[in-house]
Amino acid sequence: MGVCGECSVLVDGVQRRACLEYAREGAEIFPMQPLAPARAGGEKPLFQERRAISTPDILIVGAGPAGLAGARLAASAGLKVLVVDERSQGGGQYFKQPGSGFHIDSHRIDSQFAKGACRITEAQAAGVRFLFEATVWSAFPPNELVVSDPTGTFEIKASRIILSPGAYERAHIFPGWTIPGVMTTGAAQTLLRGSQTAPGRRVLVAGNGPLNLQVASELVRSGVDVVALAELAPPPWKAPPLATLAMLWNAPGLVWEGARHLAALSSAGIPIYSSHVLVSAEGDEKVRRGTIARVDANGAVLAGSQKSFDVDSICMGYGFLAQNEMARALGCTHRLGETGGLVTERDRDGRTSVPEVFVAGDAASLGGAKIAEAQGMISGAAAAADLGFQVSRSAIYAAKRLLKRHGAFQNALWTVYRAPPPPDLTEANVLICRCEEVDLAGVGAALDEKLRGLGAIKRVSRLGMGRCQGRYCSVKLAELVERQCGEAIPTDDYFAPRSPFKPVTIGTVVDASEM
Repeated sequence: MGVCGECSVLVDGVQRRACLEYAREGAEIFPMQPLAPARAGGEKPLFQERRAISTPDILIVGAGPAGLAGARLAASAGLKVLVVDERSQGGGQYFKQPGSGFHIDSHRIDSQFAKGACRITEAQAAGVRFLFEATVWSAFPPNELVVSDPTGTFEIKASRIILSPGAYERAHIFPGWTIPGVMTTGAAQTLLRGSQTAPGRRVLVAGNGPLNLQVASELVRSGVDVVALAELAPPPWKAPPLATLAMLWNAPGLVWEGARHLAALSSAGIPIYSSHVLVSAEGDEKVRRGTIARVDANGAVLAGSQKSFDVDSICMGYGFLAQNEMARALGCTHRLGETGGLVTERDRDGRTSVPEVFVAGDAASLGGAKIAEAQGMISGAAAAADLGFQVSRSAIYAAKRLLKRHGAFQNALWTVYRAPPPPDLTEANVLICRCEEVDLAGVGAALDEKLRGLGAIKRVSRLGMGRCQGRYCSVKLAELVERQCGEAIPTDDYFAPRSPFKPVTIGTVVDASEM
């Protein structure tokens, strides 16, 4: 999902993250290395020209459901709206659009892409301007962002900013999680929807939440042999009946969609193991075996319950964390989230503690695409009102109704999918920080020295100093420290976001310093 930076490569001489890049015929791709071959037609200059760009009324970061909805509404009111996104086209993860490099059979892609194409067309018709392949990698309070795309680096200062970069998947750390072929369910979905490429021929899907069910169903439809689906939550029929009724009342279409995915797995003979967790992966150059185990109500693995499968890929999804580095860098107030990590504080309109900045969608609270669209519309309307423009009252009313209805649906959904935390990590040689190769033993040594601050442990162990800036390991470190000292980590003790937020070249940074 563009977060860790481990897949950085040179594509036609430009540094790109492979997970955001569509395959296309004729592209020249090389690994990142000090003397990487130059692209055909001459060497790429180290420094790019700075580019001037007009200051928009509203700058929106992220062209997913929230960003598209907010942009369309604000542009319809007559404002100049610019949307920047690090992908090559709009839609985000939920409305992911297929690549154009090869023939894509639309009948084998989930229908969400067609809905996304409509949203993008509507935004363009409203006058929204898009800037794709654009990475936001620095921010200055209250309303300035530094952006780079393949043509250069520039600074954008907008009257109002709506941040809607979405969320990324929480790491599930266990023995073997760094073996090639072990990936997140979001990564598998990206391969399927963007390039019609399966992550493997025999795939084990494991995690917690409806996304895993959906991806397993999409894999089956694509001809993949899904060996099993392991769900951490208890069976759905054990959930309170009122939760199921609330889901049916507020979003019957989504319930039907979930039932359709279950029916697809059932007719394909795919076993579903409730109250099971992924405990290990085995393999050398590629994963060859995955093991799951049953857990009790507290998340402890039950002895003798392990089940192993021969696989060539494992897809796991154990929740999400908000992408909030831009909001934090702009000075917005944050609090501890219920499931770990930091959450941006905001009012009913999505406005943060910085009046010029709004946050919409999963970047602030995880609620799915419908809630993200509603929040995007509400934030877009509020930003427009700040600048003296009014949007349709009926549109605002519809957005608030949608938000209320799908908020109730999400509360009921996660009552059904309520699960214990995954089991504690105990193997000393398991990597926690894969960027800097820090294992549990290295963190344990720091804890044994009575270091309790996350920053202090970072300085002595290098955990969190890699390209992902601790996005994957910091929450796990906070859990370990909280368990050791018995109290929650203060919000100001979490790793501070540092520019560049995402991997960029040294030339890009030097170029920006001359602004």
